[in-house]
Amino acid sequence: MDRTMSIGVYGLGRFGAFWARELANHGFRVTGYGRSAKQPPQGVQLGTEDEVLGCDVLFFCVSISAFAEVLEKTASRIGPATLVFDTCSVKLYPAKKMRELLPSSIRTIPAHPMFGPDSGKNGVQGLPMVLCPGNCPKEDFLFWVEEFKNWKLQVIEMTCDQHDREAAWSQGITHFIGRTLSELNLQDTQLATTGYKTLMSIVEQTCNDPLQLFYDLQRFNPYAKQMRMGLKGSLDTVMQVLKEQEMRT
Repeated sequence: MDRTMSIGVYGLGRFGAFWARELANHGFRVTGYGRSAKQPPQGVQLGTEDEVLGCDVLFFCVSISAFAEVLEKTASRIGPATLVFDTCSVKLYPAKKMRELLPSSIRTIPAHPMFGPDSGKNGVQGLPMVLCPGNCPKEDFLFWVEEFKNWKLQVIEMTCDQHDREAAWSQGITHFIGRTLSELNLQDTQLATTGYKTLMSIVEQTCNDPLQLFYDLQRFNPYAKQMRMGLKGSLDTVMQVLKEQEMRT
């Protein structure tokens, strides 16, 4: 694998700093940019906005809701030979914005590393990494498929539409349940079963992520509303069954 290429990470928030460090740990020369970044992640060099935008490969690590604004602001300064990744947790929306806002000559790969600082704190081996065919030659796409496989990631190739359909009923519903349970203010108890502890771990995991991620997952995934309506329908069904049982007593 070519370790001479320059890698830029735009956005050094919680996930961006983690991702930049992972790239550096795997031997790449990484430059990061964040508006408020004062200290670079280990192995990463802080750069200016233009320096990062001119790298051979550019990873946008910004919130879903900020992606279009950031792309509009930076599109004209991205290097003509730069390969652009987004890392958003939905795929149809950022892929659409890259088609609309970037020159057709710019190569793009919509991607979703389905892990973060919490799930990847002990290493990313075995964790899922989604890559969607974008506006790039097959050899560029396959290069990164093989690169991430060498990280021992579980590389999943699928379309943006397939990703969002499946993610709404996996990641989307997990975050929805976690945030809903957090509203109950559940507490530790000496009567905690294994199942209860699992629920508490879901609350902890999802609520460690920014609240904006929860909003964005529900707002920008076109299949999230269908998931929520299905969940509500199932809850209504269970509540009705219980009501009928209570009427028999």
